[in-house]
Amino acid sequence: MKLELDKHSNEPLVEQLVESLVGWIGRNGGGGGSRLPSIRRLAAEHGISRNVVIEAYERLMAQGLVRSRPGSGFYVAATAQTALAKVNAAPSQLEDFTNDMWSLFQADEDHLKLGCGWLPNHWREGDDLTYAIRQVARQSRSGIFDYSTPLGPLDLRGLIQERVRLLNITADASQILMTGGGSHSLDLLVRFLLEPGDVVFVESPGYYNLIGLLRLQRIHVIGVPRLENGPDIDRMEALLAQHNPKLFFINSVFHNPTGSTLAPAIAHRILQLAEAHDFQIVEDDIYADFQLEPSTRLAALDGLDRVIYLSSFSKSLTSSLRVGFIIAKQPLLKPLVDIKMLTSISSSRFAEQVVTTMLQNGSYRKLTERLRSKLSEQMASALTLLKRAGWEVFIEPAGGMFVWARHPAADSSAQLVDQARRMGITLSPGHLFLPEGDDSPWIRLNVAYMSDPRARSFISEPGGTLAYGTL
Repeated sequence: MKLELDKHSNEPLVEQLVESLVGWIGRNGGGGGSRLPSIRRLAAEHGISRNVVIEAYERLMAQGLVRSRPGSGFYVAATAQTALAKVNAAPSQLEDFTNDMWSLFQADEDHLKLGCGWLPNHWREGDDLTYAIRQVARQSRSGIFDYSTPLGPLDLRGLIQERVRLLNITADASQILMTGGGSHSLDLLVRFLLEPGDVVFVESPGYYNLIGLLRLQRIHVIGVPRLENGPDIDRMEALLAQHNPKLFFINSVFHNPTGSTLAPAIAHRILQLAEAHDFQIVEDDIYADFQLEPSTRLAALDGLDRVIYLSSFSKSLTSSLRVGFIIAKQPLLKPLVDIKMLTSISSSRFAEQVVTTMLQNGSYRKLTERLRSKLSEQMASALTLLKRAGWEVFIEPAGGMFVWARHPAADSSAQLVDQARRMGITLSPGHLFLPEGDDSPWIRLNVAYMSDPRARSFISEPGGTLAYGTL
């Protein structure tokens, strides 16, 4: 086997070897069954270390391109053709994915963003926020001009320590790392804990930005179906018999996009599987402040042993002041801080001090209480509207922003997206939320926007429109 490797290139040898082997498989063994050179032979032929070959083969196995037969060697997998299609399509899929995301952000102000993941501007309460901003500007010039500390301000981390205690999560302030929001937290964790070719489990449907981030880093993503009370445990066990994931990413409360909440029995079983199969869990809890009564958190049950917990103030307060945090056991914090400092130097000291002020004076607590009440009313109204119009709802959420729904007359969410666009409404197509990227009839609806007459008209009218096949 003749492979092109450049030992003087800046690209690591293992990545060159993986790319060359993928190319060889595509040309010679896409159908499966072809035997690959032994580790010793491939290393000797190309003058590279056995460790480089071992790591390359491990990555190819994680991608479903290669299978190991104990005592016999390495062979091109029977699933190689399907895996190759995913590898080769990755850049264009990523572009398609980001184009769908951009449609939400680039829609003009006249469009109703019924499929977005944030609260409407007219829901935002500016008085308390403006007061906090002015107070920080008057009292702390360093809040405007200086970098934040590596972990983030101690007083803010202390306040967060007390807030998560209400969720039965016990953590010292030294275990809390401030970030620039939930997406920044996920990015730090992916950079630190994963390498290209690693296997991770995510929920399906799940958070589209996480799926895109993992694709960007060329992580092998496996979807675990999300049911009404959490991940499908039977399916997860079956997948664990085939794969060895490093991480499992989960929304425990008001799951994005289904709105479902993790049940205690499912939470306990997930932790048992993590122990048995030696993987870590990233618990994304950015909708925690929308919940009236705390429910089960994996981080509380686990004591932050295998669970890394993250949350954010961006959803509830404002998308412009990006303040989030990671809570993890001590050995993980230092390397995460190192990556944070290398990639962003620090999080925003000004934004952190504004949040600190609002937590200290009670205005944030009162704001989230009002938000919970409004969202609860909107959720009840949205569910009634959907049912009357004949839509199928995945689950009736106990709170939060999202409903995962479909109209029986729509075979694809693309039909609904096109119809909505003609009515001045922007939706998120269902395939965005699926790690497989398959077409889906389901869409995510943000209940905070559903009192708008355009939303009510859209929900009520597609039934007749779709039934007569005019889309």
